[in-house]
Amino acid sequence: MSMERVPMTTDGFQVLSKELHRLKSEERPRIIQAIAEARAHGDLSENAEYHAAKEQQGMNEARVNDLEDKLSRADVIETSKLSGDAIKFGATVSLIDEDTDEKVKYKIVGDMEASIKDGKISISSPIARALIGKPKGESAEVVTPKGARSYGITKIEWK
Repeated sequence: MSMERVPMTTDGFQVLSKELHRLKSEERPRIIQAIAEARAHGDLSENAEYHAAKEQQGMNEARVNDLEDKLSRADVIETSKLSGDAIKFGATVSLIDEDTDEKVKYKIVGDMEASIKDGKISISSPIARALIGKPKGESAEVVTPKGARSYGITKIEWK
């Protein structure tokens, strides 16, 4: 495992902490119970419930380990305390597609908390990398799988 710091917003840290708590306090005991019940059925070599529960346990523990690792390396950034005229981690950016006039709004967050449906893009995504360092009023060229796009930066917010 890497010791590299992972940038994360305060909200993202809280979401991952809640998931870790749920996995440890709800999922882990539920899986242990399922294993105990399956064991009671006898012969483990042909016991599908037992093997399914053991597989669930492995996946749950892997996720717990992954979350503990990420949270231990989190560099938590309170985005509402940030400011500036140029785009950086934590900025909420309003853009307009210069070809289609479609308006979009994204918050630049850490890799673990990115969710396009929630309007959160990863700091390492192509669009975020194209936007970093640019001020309001400039354009950013982004190479996407659908080809190059040009976005005008209409607003930069810190919230």
